[in-house]
Amino acid sequence: MENKYEIKITTQDRLLRAWENSMELVRDFEKYSQEIKDDKEVARLFAEYAEEEGVHAAKFRETLYKYQH
Repeated sequence: MENKYEIKITTQDRLLRAWENSMELVRDFEKYSQEIKDDKEVARLFAEYAEEEGVHAAKFRETLYKYQH
């Protein structure tokens, strides 16, 4: 028996959520890298992670675009 109240989450839904989360991490890591003044190594680490996460966000966006077109 089918549940008429079931919410189906699609691959596109997952991609959109992953893209949004990834962009948020980019913003957070970039902000942390600028705020940290007492440890240059940690600040640099956050800056590096912001760039790496930016690559992930771009890949999610590219794949999401393909799903929409």
